[in-house]
Amino acid sequence: MLRPFELHRPGTAEEACALLARLGEDAAPYAGGTELLLLMKLGLLRPRHLVDVKRLAGFDAITDGGRLTLGAAVTHRAVERSALARERCALLSAVARHVANVRVRNVGTVGGNLAFADPHSDLATLFLTLDATVALVSPRGRRELPLADFVRGAWDTARAADELLTAVRLTPWPHETAAVYIKFGVHERPTLGVALVLVLDGARAHVAEGRLAIGCVDPRAVRVPAVEARLRGAAVADLEDAAGPVGELAANAVDPDDDLHGSGDYKREMVAVFVRRAVRIAAARARGAGDPAPRFAHTVVA
Repeated sequence: MLRPFELHRPGTAEEACALLARLGEDAAPYAGGTELLLLMKLGLLRPRHLVDVKRLAGFDAITDGGRLTLGAAVTHRAVERSALARERCALLSAVARHVANVRVRNVGTVGGNLAFADPHSDLATLFLTLDATVALVSPRGRRELPLADFVRGAWDTARAADELLTAVRLTPWPHETAAVYIKFGVHERPTLGVALVLVLDGARAHVAEGRLAIGCVDPRAVRVPAVEARLRGAAVADLEDAAGPVGELAANAVDPDDDLHGSGDYKREMVAVFVRRAVRIAAARARGAGDPAPRFAHTVVA
């Protein structure tokens, strides 16, 4: 059962921040509520005031001003269906289509997902390869942080108590790019997420830049510089042979804990397996050869 609370509906982001500042620890921002209301029902969080931000101007908008901007109250379903998001980054729409379940996608928001800092987040993993930054507003003004600095750990962010996350801004990859997102899991939250991006040269023969983010195994999603350095300059024709060593490099870069998703050793081995697979799929996409057939149950490839 939910304990009684008061719902506030401010008219502007500034009014919402003023409410959060005045009410202090008794208040929490509220958008989709997919995480917040669950924890409130379990009694793990007991805010006496919820500040509804869903109706604030611009919070539900997807815009393109050089960078793709997703308002904090944009739902996963809206990202999935957005023609602009699909045009600027087709993989983003594909990943949004496989977040959690239909109910969560219809009400869960991009900003809520990032602000909650659930370590099992598909979007946080993918967003790292898109050089994501988050926009924040408070009574002290506005600021913007790289997503890697905003999410500090599991359920821990750099957001101050009186700040609101207003939007996330993404830098879509160049046209000559082969990218893939793979996740694996038995539970609704993924056990592992792998986002791999290969920015190709003009001839699509070599990797000009590689980006790899691993999520859902550590307290927060991380980029893997050792793998990115290994991929830089690699010939597309040689990527199949490089898949094994790249997978081992990625596995050595993570430090997973034992939990209900598996032991740390199990998850480290899964990183090696799925990074190898991601390299092979991205290489096939770079060659225009199509994707290998999925070989694992409970696996989503986008």
